[in-house]
Amino acid sequence: MTPKPHLPKMYGELAKWFHLITAPAEYEEESAFYLKVFNESLDPESKSLLELGSGGGNNAFHMKSRYAMTSVDISLQMLEVSRSINPECEHIEGDMRTVRLGRLFDGVFVHDAVMYMTSEEHLRAAMETAFVHCRPGGAALFAPDCVSETFRPETSHGGNDDGARGVRYLEWTWDPDPDDDTYTVDFAFLIREADGTVHAEHDRHVEGVFSRETWLRLFKGVGFRARSIRFEHSEVEQPLEVFVALKPG
Repeated sequence: MTPKPHLPKMYGELAKWFHLITAPAEYEEESAFYLKVFNESLDPESKSLLELGSGGGNNAFHMKSRYAMTSVDISLQMLEVSRSINPECEHIEGDMRTVRLGRLFDGVFVHDAVMYMTSEEHLRAAMETAFVHCRPGGAALFAPDCVSETFRPETSHGGNDDGARGVRYLEWTWDPDPDDDTYTVDFAFLIREADGTVHAEHDRHVEGVFSRETWLRLFKGVGFRARSIRFEHSEVEQPLEVFVALKPG
């Protein structure tokens, strides 16, 4: 049995602040792109999508108008955050490496939660989960933050307010060992409570990064026919790369 990993603070004790760290509105452009890919990859009668690693539900918020969304996440706190904006969606606790729901979906969507697969073994396991839940003729879409060829160290910042409450963050992406398959993202949060008090939190995320060839090889190994496509996001300097994987049917 695969042990439940230690979750970063963002998905545990800081989960209640998630929509002030990254708001649903910020996902509108990329969600529209993902919908376009599914609409082009699936037949018009397709109705159901399974999202693995659904987090706070920001993608589902935009995609549920077209597809019935089933949201799976390893964090109960994040599922509650998602329910707050997607009450009509099904929510299930589960690990994308091991969850088995015993039913098929027209499509399977895996957003940036796939970055927490820090070994080829775990990445393949997530792909196998997608494969066994995808109907013959269906499609899976994996949208990692980067592949080895596009990774680069960077810093960014952001945050939002909700009345007196607010969050501001600094995100620092760096690679302590370029010869392995992981890199580090450190977050510094300044959190303002409703009474005006402010406190700071540090949160470290260790994420996996693999070459394009590794992704395509693993997809083939589990039975998908996969290809990579590029997405020119208006707010990102370099194109994002996603993988569309078709299940033979």
